[in-house]
Amino acid sequence: MNAPDRKAALQGMGDSRLRKEDARFIQGKGNYVDDIKLPGMVHMDIVRSPLAHARIKKINKEKALAIPGVIVVLTADDLKPLKLHWMPTLAGDVAAVLADEKVHFQMQEVAVVLADDRYIAADGVEAVEVEYEELPVVIDPFKALEKDAPVLREDLAGKTEGAHGQRYHHNHIFTWDAGDKEATDAAFKSAPVTVSEKLLYPRVHPCPLETCGAVASFDPVRGELTTYMTSQAPHVVRTVVSMLSGIPESKVRIVSPDIGGGFGNKVGVYPGYVCAIVSSIVLGRPVKWVEDRIENLSSTAFARDYHMTGELAATTDGKILGLRTHVIADHGAFDACADPTKFPAGLFHICSGSYDIPAAHCTVEGVYTNKAPGGVAYRCSFRVTEAVYLIERMVDVLAQKLNMDKAEIRRKNFIRKEQFPYTSAFGFEYDSGDYHTALDKVLDAVDYKALRAEQAAKRADPNCPTLMGIGLVTFTEVVGAGPTTCVTSWVWVCSTPARFGFTPPVALSLEWGRSPKVRDTRPLTRRLLRLSWVFRPK
Repeated sequence: MNAPDRKAALQGMGDSRLRKEDARFIQGKGNYVDDIKLPGMVHMDIVRSPLAHARIKKINKEKALAIPGVIVVLTADDLKPLKLHWMPTLAGDVAAVLADEKVHFQMQEVAVVLADDRYIAADGVEAVEVEYEELPVVIDPFKALEKDAPVLREDLAGKTEGAHGQRYHHNHIFTWDAGDKEATDAAFKSAPVTVSEKLLYPRVHPCPLETCGAVASFDPVRGELTTYMTSQAPHVVRTVVSMLSGIPESKVRIVSPDIGGGFGNKVGVYPGYVCAIVSSIVLGRPVKWVEDRIENLSSTAFARDYHMTGELAATTDGKILGLRTHVIADHGAFDACADPTKFPAGLFHICSGSYDIPAAHCTVEGVYTNKAPGGVAYRCSFRVTEAVYLIERMVDVLAQKLNMDKAEIRRKNFIRKEQFPYTSAFGFEYDSGDYHTALDKVLDAVDYKALRAEQAAKRADPNCPTLMGIGLVTFTEVVGAGPTTCVTSWVWVCSTPARFGFTPPVALSLEWGRSPKVRDTRPLTRRLLRLSWVFRPK
């Protein structure tokens, strides 16, 4: 089928289509969490620690409670009888809902103030007096593993077993590895060329346009809880809320309305959500909490923060024989990563990338520090970005050592078309691909030879005022949460049910439990329906 025939057959698939979703947004008719107003609703604000590591000596509520309109001030001591001062994380750890006796990172939640409006609540937060005893702060994960480093998680003191195996240090979370260590060590021992590089993928914040927030409303008569929430994963939130509150999951409703960006930042369950829900249950009234920009940047889930050492073994003509990598992963105060896999480092072991590497081994160590917890799938699938940065940088390092062109060394090491389906040294199966053709098309599109000639001319000219670099990178991404053999139980909780129907001769229908969330999926849905119609049974 030629291009015109294909275009005619697809009837618009692949072409730019007019969106139908934007009118209400540009008219100010979006429905976000902060737009929701319920009868009798009260507002919640949070007292946060100005210190990164400190013991809480005393919390004085009196001045806050004396402010007209302040209803109640809650601390960890108030949540202890309900056993809600700590909550489980998606990574198998526990995290403080409100700081219990000590704070572990700057801007950690210490107390909540409930008031008639958000401005009175903010005044109440300013009036709460907290007396702290400062403790040594550790923000370097390497120093956190030193023998004399302070114990950051006193609640785990003496525990040598974590959710992911043995802990060898009081600030150690897990050690996880993948691949064949013996085969990899043997490849390095016999290789004529080896390279090594230390890499830092620094901590970043997703910073969605809309911050996190919730409106919780508990009906004491029916025993039902409805919570409007800025969540990318309402199904798993429903399960966690049911576990925490004791309310049957069938009576917990999590509503995720329009969301102003998420990028993975709105997958986890934050203390603000839990406090709003608990407050609504205790007061019997709806409770709204919406954080400000500083709170979002300082206390919600980060991404990256991987300290990586990469090594490649190769022949003198650039054929890669082995890959070895070691990672120190800074997880902050609590291990609250939103990993959908059974692996504590997500899908980092996709780090062999697009290359045919016979032997590979990686080790990742998780470490506690006095930073905000998190570790999210920011703009990609669960540590795949870190993995790609590692392998692509290492291929460049090898090219520089061998004085090879970046494109040529990639061409030499790509998985060949005839090798598919291909199983990597880490056990991932690649079903199909034609990486060499894709590379050639890219190089032709940018006229790579001309770019190299221009670069050489500029470098040879001592009077040239600019420096010219040429970057080349390939990215083989694991789709979604990865193969079904990799996913953990909470991914199945998040799974979106769908039902597709075709009633001849003209009726198509699609029902699914998914809202547009961060990415508006409605244009894609219409395209899928259109494609289904084009290829319907005749």
